[in-house]
Amino acid sequence: MIKINKLEIENVKRVKAVKIEPTPNGLTVIGGRNGQGKTSILDSIAWGLGGNKYRPSQAQREGSMTAPYLHIVLSNGLVVERKGKNSDLKVVDPNGEKAGQQLLNSFVEELAIDLPKFINSTSKEKADTLLQIIGVGEKLFQMEKEEQELYNKRLTIGQIADQKKKFADEQTFYPDAPKEPISASDLIQQQQAILAQNGENQRKREQVSQIQYQFQQEENSIAHLNQQIQELTNQLQAMNEKHTQTAADLETARKSALDLHDESTDELQRNIQQVDEINRKVRANLDKDKAETDAHEYRAQYDKLTVAINDLRKQKSDLLTNANLPLEGLGVADGELIYNGQKWDNMSGSDQLKVSTAIVRKLKPNCGFIILDKLEQMDLESLREFGQWLEDEGLQAIATRVSTGEECSIIIEDGYVDGQPIIPEVRATAPIAPPTTTWKAGEF
Repeated sequence: MIKINKLEIENVKRVKAVKIEPTPNGLTVIGGRNGQGKTSILDSIAWGLGGNKYRPSQAQREGSMTAPYLHIVLSNGLVVERKGKNSDLKVVDPNGEKAGQQLLNSFVEELAIDLPKFINSTSKEKADTLLQIIGVGEKLFQMEKEEQELYNKRLTIGQIADQKKKFADEQTFYPDAPKEPISASDLIQQQQAILAQNGENQRKREQVSQIQYQFQQEENSIAHLNQQIQELTNQLQAMNEKHTQTAADLETARKSALDLHDESTDELQRNIQQVDEINRKVRANLDKDKAETDAHEYRAQYDKLTVAINDLRKQKSDLLTNANLPLEGLGVADGELIYNGQKWDNMSGSDQLKVSTAIVRKLKPNCGFIILDKLEQMDLESLREFGQWLEDEGLQAIATRVSTGEECSIIIEDGYVDGQPIIPEVRATAPIAPPTTTWKAGEF
């Protein structure tokens, strides 16, 4: 990995003249009070390595008659310089060949010199950055889209199932009601048929009386004819035959009348009167049955979608588990970056810097350094923890902190490194001669 071996800055923003040799592994903390030039050093590194898009709006130190000068020596032997009126870039490789910004861009990661761009991005943007660099972003995006669609569908079906179940539970059930609605016209037809049959029975009963009357008349006629036996023998014989037949008809009619049974229409009449109430109960029972059936079917669909969602989530988990993540414990959950189970806003400052640095390294593995501003927001314990992690990972960080404590590798005061020989402003076109002693930042 390529790191910064030496750094020489003159007349950039608040810096007058500074020479630094950052520790190759770990954290180099540039301390000092506000307005002394700490951030100017980081801005100079960004400008020197990142190109003119990082050039400060007022690059030349106020009051200086000499143009800004940057001289950066990298661990791969490249020497990067900006000097002269236009601060032109000059990049020389170990073999003395000239190169340019394109060569620097090939290994200098933009986030390494502009880490706030990542730190200040949204949770989703951080997650997207991680997913893209491990090569699963598009696939995971499709999975999350499919999961959201399944989730929304399941949510709707679950709500419908709950509504159907609630509706079914609220319905009154009438166990005495028939299974199907009854028809008033059918009941009336049944009533009319019974009434017709009863009318026929009544007619037959009346016929018995008529025949009985006829029989009695014939008896009287027979008695009268007996007095005229001689004269009416033939008439008597005929009448006897007729009488015999009439007697047979009478017997038949009597037997038929005895077998007759009149049916009551009272129940049908009550049903006709109550048909609306009965049908209301039937419809209520049918509605309850249908609601329960619907609720069961929707619940089955809900359970099926739950299985699909869980299966998709497992695929997402497997996808991230098998991915080549830049830091153990790092991942994505619900579209947000997580580290050791914590979302970004719940991470410690040290963990946030670990995650950011690891992602920068993954973006361009050859870039072995980052620059950080305003580490005063981190307590000393977190600072030590972060510095130790950098050393373990073989990474280099150059950072600023409003402090003059022992945690600072160097102290900047009034544009100079405190304790370093002051370099007079005599540079014109050629670099100044190095001081007799060279300052090397202590390791933190």
